[in-house]
Amino acid sequence: MHNPTEITSLLARVRLGESRAADELLPAVYDELRRLAESHLQHERQDHTLQATALVHEAYLRLVDQADVPWQNRAHFFAVAAQAVRRILVDHARAQQAQKRGGKMKKLTLDARQIAPNRDRDSTDLIALNEALEKLSEKHPDKARVVELHFFGGLTNVEIAELLDVTPRTVERYWQFAKAWLFREISDEV
Repeated sequence: MHNPTEITSLLARVRLGESRAADELLPAVYDELRRLAESHLQHERQDHTLQATALVHEAYLRLVDQADVPWQNRAHFFAVAAQAVRRILVDHARAQQAQKRGGKMKKLTLDARQIAPNRDRDSTDLIALNEALEKLSEKHPDKARVVELHFFGGLTNVEIAELLDVTPRTVERYWQFAKAWLFREISDEV
């Protein structure tokens, strides 16, 4: 794993337009992006058409194509990566659903300890989660952002706190609130 300071330095060089820095960035963030992708895809069926490598590469391409993003640091990069991963997974799920014309969708779950401690791991559909997260964002954008950064970005509470300029305890409260809110919202839809 690369040093967060090294990643921040590479991001600063990318922001300055150094093409070599962009080439060095992928190896520096690849393992962490791969871990994140594998974490999300482990809840999918074994014959799922989106593989971790493809998810990493698609997310990375979306990230480096954003030349106008003033990368601040590693946490900021992975926060934007969280958004990219979320969009890719939701787009893929919607495409699969459309292709199957409403066929049975394999569920992608938040860890049972994260959203619904007493539910099966296969209880939360990615599309339903995304829709609920969008509703949460309308009412409580900071809390929705915490879910996105934690679940889709794999950031720690300390990293999220730094990014949102709040305390880690505030992040924990937001996370607890969001878990309960999302559980209730998704349960109501079932």
